Amino acid sequence: MGKIIFITGGARSGKSTFAEKYCKDGGENLAYIATSEILDIEMKDRIQKHRSQRGDQWTTYERSIFLEKYVHDILENHDYVLLDCITMYISNIMFSQKYDYEDISMDIVNLIENEIKTSIEEILEIAKKAKGNLVIVSNEIGMGIVPDNRLSRIYRDYVGRVNQTCAQQADEVYLVVSSIPVKIK
Repeated sequence: MGKIIFITGGARSGKSTFAEKYCKDGGENLAYIATSEILDIEMKDRIQKHRSQRGDQWTTYERSIFLEKYVHDILENHDYVLLDCITMYISNIMFSQKYDYEDISMDIVNLIENEIKTSIEEILEIAKKAKGNLVIVSNEIGMGIVPDNRLSRIYRDYVGRVNQTCAQQADEVYLVVSSIPVKIK
């Protein structure tokens, strides 16, 4: 049975670099699940930098939604699987449906959260039983001020609750601050 390793921290804190090193130190058969989609030139550049930083030893899977359908096969065929990142995955689920988050009902907000929660819980359950180790990267976005718009508050709440679930289920949890990983579980 594999382990679940959860890595969180602020933007540009060094999370992904630490996660990649963690995986490389643990095994040779490595996979990377990329949740970002190329939507603009800036994202295209970021993705290219991540690809070149990782090198050729990684098998890359680009999956923006429905990870629960793919994660079992990926984990069974690799020693370490890096899921980078869960916050982008949440955003992808949110915007796969065309809602105006400034004006939707709390019933719809809760329905979307349940969809996200179900997907994450399925991924974690699959990972607990799989052969490979799952390393999940997330952003810690709830440590600042309360956002001034509803969309950002909803997103912050979704991410915060998903991070709690991942951390509770994980075998190891790291907080990365200024490229320094601090093991908190």
